[in-house]
Amino acid sequence: MRKGQKGQAGEENPNYQHGLAGKRIYQNYYNMIDRCHNPKDHNYKNYGARGIKVCDEWRKDKMAFFNWAFANGYEKGLSIDRIDVNGDYTPENCRWATQKEQANNKTTNHFIVIHGEKHTISEWAEISGILKSTLRERIVHGFPEERLLEKPRPHKTHS
Repeated sequence: MRKGQKGQAGEENPNYQHGLAGKRIYQNYYNMIDRCHNPKDHNYKNYGARGIKVCDEWRKDKMAFFNWAFANGYEKGLSIDRIDVNGDYTPENCRWATQKEQANNKTTNHFIVIHGEKHTISEWAEISGILKSTLRERIVHGFPEERLLEKPRPHKTHS
C-alpha cells in the first residue's frame, strides 16, 4: 500500500491471497455455499430449498471454514459430509468423509436395524458377506429381522 493510502491489510483486504484459490477445498467451500444459498444452483432443491444452511461463522469468514477443515481431518479425496443429513453445515454437524461413507449417509438410504444395530443394506452386505441383492430379496419377501443375515444353506444333491 502506498503512503497515505487508506485500505485494509491482510485477510481483511478483499484481494488477500490465502493460497487456496483453485484448490479442491476452495471449491468445496463455494459449492457448499451455492447449494444452500443460491436458488439458481442445480443442487439447491436438495439443500437450500429443504432449509439447509451454512452457519453464519463460515458464510461470513471463509478462513474460519478453512481453519476448521484443516483442524478436522480434511485431506485430498475427502468431501464435506453432514452427520445429520437434515441438519445445517456447522462445525458440530460436519466431518470429512470418503465417497463410500457419504453414500451410506444419504436421505434416500434404506436402513435396517438387526439386533439393535442400524446399517444400510450395503453396510450389512459388507459386514455379513451376503450379497446386497440377496438381502434386498429377503426384505421384499418379508424375512424377519433375525433371519436376514443367515447364510444360505447349501443345496443337497441326490445321487
